[in-house]
Amino acid sequence: MPLVYQQNINPVTKLGVWHIGEPENFFLQQVPLERSITHPNKRLQHLAGRYLLQELYPQFPYSLIRIAATRKPFLENELYHFSISHCGAYAAAIVSTGNRVGVDVELMTTKVIKVKHKFLSQKEHAMIHSLTLNNSIELYHQLLTTTWSIKESLYKWYGDNEVDFIEHLHIEQINLKENQGIADCLFLKDAAIELQVHFLWFNNNCVSWVVS
Repeated sequence: MPLVYQQNINPVTKLGVWHIGEPENFFLQQVPLERSITHPNKRLQHLAGRYLLQELYPQFPYSLIRIAATRKPFLENELYHFSISHCGAYAAAIVSTGNRVGVDVELMTTKVIKVKHKFLSQKEHAMIHSLTLNNSIELYHQLLTTTWSIKESLYKWYGDNEVDFIEHLHIEQINLKENQGIADCLFLKDAAIELQVHFLWFNNNCVSWVVS
């Protein structure tokens, strides 16, 4: 299927979301399977994410992708900065020739409530409650998933395993308007860095991204 969402974030940065409806052979015609993945759905997700890189930048060099010890894919020459995420039937990618980037896509689910203590501070949880005051429990679960996705985007932007989601990744404020919004965040590792994470809700999913 074609792109379900695409945005030129700035002159050198592009974001895309792909709904995976094609068979594996469709992707293998253009994308190398760079590592052994046995699960059929995970193979499709892996291939779709990489296919999306050239949808955004046709000259993207698949053959130069390397995998860091943190499992983050990268290009040694940093000709392109990129980030890939996949969940269920969707793959998301962000590519830039000049900015550091991170992206995440998540299915909205009530299961996230069981693990909220692993990634949300008490202050952040109180903020979610204030945003859902007089609203449905559905919005509460949507915002829980969104905060998880926001922090995943920040984690991928940083690209190092040594990150604590509560200690180092702080969501100061969420500005929500209908099905999209912006989160003002602080990254507190090594130095304090202010970052904005944008997010969009679609088809019971959330995609979030950060550019710096």
